[in-house]
Amino acid sequence: MDLNWKEGFTIPTGKLYPFQWNWDSGFTSIGHSHFNLDFAIQELASLFSGQWDNGMLPHIIFHSEKEKTYFPNYDFWDANVNAGAPHKPKTSGITQPAVHGFVLESLLERFPDNEKLIAFVKGIFPKVVKSHRFLYTYRDPEREGLMFIFHPWESGRDNSPLWDESLDRIEVKKEELPPYERRDTSLAPKDERPTTYQYDRYVYLLQLGKNNRYDELGIFEESPYLVQDTLMNAVLIKSNESLIKIGKRFGFDVGELEEWQQQSIPKFQEKLWHAGLQTFAAYDLRGQQHIEHKEIGGIAALYANIPTEDQAKALNDYLQSLHQRGYYICPSFDVDSPLFDSKRYWRGPIWPQMNWMIYHGLKNYNFTDTADIVKSDLIELVSKLGFYEYFESQKSVAEKLETGYGGGDFSWTAACTLDLLKSNGHI
Repeated sequence: MDLNWKEGFTIPTGKLYPFQWNWDSGFTSIGHSHFNLDFAIQELASLFSGQWDNGMLPHIIFHSEKEKTYFPNYDFWDANVNAGAPHKPKTSGITQPAVHGFVLESLLERFPDNEKLIAFVKGIFPKVVKSHRFLYTYRDPEREGLMFIFHPWESGRDNSPLWDESLDRIEVKKEELPPYERRDTSLAPKDERPTTYQYDRYVYLLQLGKNNRYDELGIFEESPYLVQDTLMNAVLIKSNESLIKIGKRFGFDVGELEEWQQQSIPKFQEKLWHAGLQTFAAYDLRGQQHIEHKEIGGIAALYANIPTEDQAKALNDYLQSLHQRGYYICPSFDVDSPLFDSKRYWRGPIWPQMNWMIYHGLKNYNFTDTADIVKSDLIELVSKLGFYEYFESQKSVAEKLETGYGGGDFSWTAACTLDLLKSNGHI
């Protein structure tokens, strides 16, 4: 984590991700708090320096305009086509999971009487609420209580098979795409990264956003990809819950937050639960149907206290079955699907920050045995293979490997591992 610290913020890892990423910084802040509370505070302050006037918190903050090893860089996003985007620092034009509410709660739980932290939380609280208000105002135009994403990168699960069908409806003509050159495949193995087919569609949606000056209502009308994602909405609900607790402690008005919760939680339970799959499933607004796959976003609902007891038991039973079948838990995608790929990014590997959330979610429902497996699986992988971005989910394959997948020396892997170890007094 010290290696990736850049005078006010943390990069995820070296050349592969040389800027500040939104939800990465949330988990990294939790990690920093175990040995440097000032870094934890600076991490979040630096992130929110890129917040737009409408409340949107971008998924990348480009603190340096000289770094050229990443695509798409700030100039390709051209976020300033929207008058509310900051001119400095430069940012991307989309967001990511709203982890910051529960991150603040985590810091306050560790340092409940620290005056510097209390002052910081009081100051940033309205900005975090504003970022939630953006999602409920601009990403839920029909006022259902569930926000939509218009780009897979917003979900944090970039190339998950969840998005395949929605992306397939996009007809891309190469001559109509802006010219671009990927940098990721020169820094990480191609068989671990999204395909060119997928990247063309990512760029198409990026260009669609830019053509609409990142105006959410215009995007809602035009985008062929509109999804009410399980993880995005579960994280938002969890952070609402955290902000309500924080607000009540400091005497802030939490009425708006409570109204969001009163609408969002029942709607999530009603609309996103798939009885046939026995899990929560994302909803394709263009196709007007569930995206019928089991995957990690639906399980993350445990962390937000969304499932009923019966729903939670079904999710726990599923995780236990994976453990019994020789998988580390929790694979990011359904191991029985022909689309499962235990090596390629979000199509099957283990992700540290997801295990962190699922661990805490299982403990919410007193599934402590499964929670301990989720924690120990991650610690075992990190111990054997290093602090990588993500990991092989098949034990029979992992035992033959010497490293994890993706970027090395990865910040949120270090942060989540450290927090899980410290929270149980192991170090």
